[in-house]
Amino acid sequence: MLLLWSAAPGSAQTNRVTVADRNVIHPGEIWKDNRGEHVQAHGGGIIRVRGTYYWFGEERSQDLDRSRRYVSCYSSQDLVRWTFRNQVIKLADPEGFGPRWILERPKVFHNAKTGRFVMYMHIDGPLPGQTGGYNLARVGVAVSSKVDGDYRYLKSFRPLDHESRDIGQFIDDDGTPYLIFEDRPFGFRIATLSGDYLNVEKEVCLIPLHLEGGAIVHYNGLYYAIGSALTGWRPNPNKYATAKSLEGPWSEFQDIAPPETNTYGSQSTMMLKVTGKKATTVIFMGDIWKPQTQWDSRYLWMPLEIGDGKLRLPEPKPWTLDIKSGRAAILK
Repeated sequence: MLLLWSAAPGSAQTNRVTVADRNVIHPGEIWKDNRGEHVQAHGGGIIRVRGTYYWFGEERSQDLDRSRRYVSCYSSQDLVRWTFRNQVIKLADPEGFGPRWILERPKVFHNAKTGRFVMYMHIDGPLPGQTGGYNLARVGVAVSSKVDGDYRYLKSFRPLDHESRDIGQFIDDDGTPYLIFEDRPFGFRIATLSGDYLNVEKEVCLIPLHLEGGAIVHYNGLYYAIGSALTGWRPNPNKYATAKSLEGPWSEFQDIAPPETNTYGSQSTMMLKVTGKKATTVIFMGDIWKPQTQWDSRYLWMPLEIGDGKLRLPEPKPWTLDIKSGRAAILK
């Protein structure tokens, strides 16, 4: 028996149906690609181009050249079976940041006007004279003419002269691109990109809470924002708020899952909306970090209960997704 999530407009109702066990996503287990290898797309983001989904994320395999930082790209037609495409970033220290520099949370946008794919990433590390810490607090930008091509690093900067650590991406239903970034100590900022997508142009909103792992989705007339508390690698109770517009005002933040579960050991990276012919499913994409064995970090993807200003992350269980209908089903 499966539990079918068929989110009709204005509701988060569920119906029980019996369907075949197919295309199952197993939250928290090793997710293998077409080569039989663990998908390396940590802290990632997804875009859809001409009907194909592309998943970008941090490559943290054990056999990497430790003088470089890597981003991998995978493709899928169904969000379940993933094909490795390319290590789209294989970057040595691009600006003399030093050996402790980091590259995290890559997010790719497609600029339909220029035809280019633009990757934003969190660039960080110690400032000159320091031996550790996340004090650079910048975003990096890289571009490619192909979605799964080799991305060329252009620059890094502090968006709108603010510190930026964890970043997230949001593309609204009208195609407008937004960057979400954590500006310590002020909060969670949402900003638009410039026409060529190479700069952050204008702040839309500052949510004055200390949140990272920012994610936003627009569902049935409301914006839902998710964030994680600042506890480093340790999971915590992720929270959500809603607003009628990105400018706010935003509601009070509430837990997305029972707080004692610490979001079932995960941290948010994105909410992905899948709209089919019969329903719309919003997927919570989270990372289960393993700081001592980062190559073995896992993913927690689950369909959210969402509607009428409420959002809930169900207990992780195997589930299926039908892209054409837009329906997700949780195995019971």
